[in-house]
Amino acid sequence: MKSPARFRRDPRSLKLHLALLGLGLLILQPALAKQDDRNQPMNFSSKSMDGFNAPNTVTTLTGNVVATQGTMKLTGAVAKLYLDADTQVARAVVTGNLAHIEQLDDAGNLMQGDALQLDYDNINGIAVLTGNAVVRQQGRGEFHGDKLVYNTQTSLITGEAAGDGLVHGVILPKQKPAGAPAPAATPPKPGTPPQPATKPAEGH
Repeated sequence: MKSPARFRRDPRSLKLHLALLGLGLLILQPALAKQDDRNQPMNFSSKSMDGFNAPNTVTTLTGNVVATQGTMKLTGAVAKLYLDADTQVARAVVTGNLAHIEQLDDAGNLMQGDALQLDYDNINGIAVLTGNAVVRQQGRGEFHGDKLVYNTQTSLITGEAAGDGLVHGVILPKQKPAGAPAPAATPPKPGTPPQPATKPAEGH
């Protein structure tokens, strides 16, 4: 049996669970990842590559790594791509200063994440960011922690802070359309007598 081709070119924590879909305004606008991305081919470039083009193998990319799949983009210094039994990329582990992920949702809004390490489950759309982790959602807010887990399919964010640290978050209010008129003054209730104008006090 011919072997597959080989290519070579050269316990204390504070946890905060934020279900974004349950936060009033945000439930009306779930930030789901673009559904067609996982049906697209994954393209990548790097300074060097070491891997097998075969099922259940790992391909290592080193130096200026860029991997894209539809609107999803991963960048970092080193990336390991884990291929499943169908020779599809099931998982990507990216390291660097910083590892980066970005992706558009179906409404065209951008999600971005940065950390020292990014572990991306490409089958279930779950990104685990560890070390100085930040997740930003365009027009919605951002979150900071030692570890953030972001589910692109449900918008659930789980955050952890080591030791006595804290998870930080900012949730933005809904933006009003530009040029929207100011709310009109509330008219008096029926039967309420008009209030006389206040006269300035007379001097003595």
